Formats: sequence, C-alpha cells, structure tokens
Amino acid sequence: MTIASLLATPSELTDTASSKSAVVLMTRIRLARNLAGKPFPGWAREAQRAEVLAACQEALLASAPMKRGAHAAVSALTELEKQMLVERHLISRELSGSPAGSGVVINKDQTVSVMINEEDHLRIQVLRSGFQLKKAWNFINALDTELEARLDYAFSPRLGYLTACPTNLGTGMRASAMMHLPALVIAGQMEKIVRAVNQLGMVVRGLFGEGSDASGSIFQISNQTTLGESEEAIIKRLGSVLESIIEHELNARAKLVESDATKLFDKIGRAYGILQNCHQLTSTEAMNLLSLLRLGIDLGVFPEDGRAIIDRLFIESQPGHIQRSAQHDLESNQRDILRAERLRLEFAQFAKPNFTINGQN
Repeated sequence: MTIASLLATPSELTDTASSKSAVVLMTRIRLARNLAGKPFPGWAREAQRAEVLAACQEALLASAPMKRGAHAAVSALTELEKQMLVERHLISRELSGSPAGSGVVINKDQTVSVMINEEDHLRIQVLRSGFQLKKAWNFINALDTELEARLDYAFSPRLGYLTACPTNLGTGMRASAMMHLPALVIAGQMEKIVRAVNQLGMVVRGLFGEGSDASGSIFQISNQTTLGESEEAIIKRLGSVLESIIEHELNARAKLVESDATKLFDKIGRAYGILQNCHQLTSTEAMNLLSLLRLGIDLGVFPEDGRAIIDRLFIESQPGHIQRSAQHDLESNQRDILRAERLRLEFAQFAKPNFTINGQN
C-alpha cells in the first residue's frame, strides 16, 4: 500500500460511525524510543539517519500490526500528502519539515503511525476514536514489546527510556485525548479548566498540538510528566482528569440550556443556516460551525446519525483535504469557495433541527 492509496481511504478520525462519544473525539498514546549507540536525529549525520531509518522500517514492517501498511521516506512525499497526514494526526508538523533520512510507517487502518527520525528515532503512536485509553495502551504496549525484541532501545536502569528531550525521559509516553468542549468555551470557563489541568501535571493544547489554535472548541489534554511514574499510573491519573473535564462540559451544557436555551439554539440554528447556504468559508469558520452542529447532536437538536458526518467533516474541511478534492492547485480564497460548495452539498440532505428539548423551544 502506498501513502497515496492510504490517503484515499477513510481514517480512524474520518470514519467514526462506531463512536458514540459526546465529548472525547479521539484517544492517542505516543511512545518516544531511541536506538542504543546511535546519535539522536538532531545530531546525526545523513548517513546515520539513513541507517536508522532502514533498521526501523525493517523492524516495523515485520511486526504484525504493520505488515500490510504503507511506508515512505518524508523526502518522497508531496507537500499535499504531508499536509493531509498532518491533518489526520498521522505525522507531526515537525516531521513534515524534516531533513533527509526521516520516514513514516502507517498501518492500513490508520490507527497506528510510527514516525522515524523526528525528534527521536521512533515516535510510535496509536489512535482510537472515542475514550479508549486502556485499549490504546494495551495495543501500543504489545507493539512496543514486539519492536524491542528486534531493536536495541536506549535504556537506563535509573532514568528509563532515553530521549532527545529531557521532558520525555522515563516512560517516554504521552497519553492524550482530543476533547470537544463547546459549552465550556461558550460559558467562558476554559481558562479556569486550563489552569486546573496544569496544576494536576497535565497540559492543554489546540487541535494540532503545541502552538495550534483550538478550532471548533477542540482541545488536546495530555500528561506532562513521564519520569518517576509508571505508564499505568499516568493513564489512570489522566483518565481521572478527563472524566472530570467531561463532567464539567456536560454540566456546562445543561446550564446553558437551562439559563438561556434561546441564545444557544440561535447559535446552533445560525450555524446550520450558514452551512446550508455559504459560498465562501475558511477552515477555522467551518470548524466552529461544525462544532455547534455537533453540540446540537449531543443536545438532541439533530439525530445521532449526524455525528459521524460532522466528525468526518472536521478532517475533510481542512486545507489539504480540500486541495486534494480539487485535483489541481488552488489559492486560499479558491479553497474557501470549494469548501463552502462541499459543505452546502453535505448539508442539503442533513436532517432539519428540532429545537424542542425537554419541553423548551
């Protein structure tokens, strides 16, 4: 399978019909690993990077989950392919701009992606739709054990897994959830949530990680500590924090409906009207409008089967995916026009809203 053919198929994020999660869109666990006796990617010469790339690819493609997947050197990918992989959370922006000797291996279901020679020799990540921390951990732990039998990892009995950045020392694990928190945003409570999460040793980022905006009221919450705590303990602590945030979000939704349902329904109704009639729309505008319709689904304004459509459009409204659908180069304003056209077609058949909730309208 090539990267091009892989991108022509749905991903874990664009095919979420089985996910019923109202708040957690995706769970991700990432492990940072390095090879013993090899310089970290940032210090390695091109020949050393190429040697690591070949060794890691060989080990990965021999593993059970990756056998029928796709792999490529970053230098062999087009700019559009790299952008689409970033939009699907399969590679980082940093890897997309990496020098020669970097690569990626992705399984056929797009639930496992391994970046080679990004900041570390290996960045192994498992993606699962919905709230599935334990399942994601069990899967990535098994894959990591299989790879460790084939590759000599850099490991210290005192410090744990050795990584290029000291903040990843120890387990080398980052566990995270991508959360849809529109009610907390509307209620102006996100700043308080961020402060509380930071005090608990977690970090809050935007849709595409560090330095990105929280378009569509989507936030990534992950652990910050990797040293001095087991993987299981980190996952348990993160899970507890996530459950608390879910509770706060659901309470905020209930209070919005109770205190000013008219204003909330007006926001949802306007978003529905714009998506049905827009003629030019940026990706950020699209994300924010889709976010309101997803909130409407959670509140019963729209039927449940619309959730999978919204979750798919969160990804397909991104610039790279819009560009690919055009089959030729587009300027930014041309993408905005095409995006609006695509969304008009999608929402021409979308269910009409029902603003009667618990006797309120």
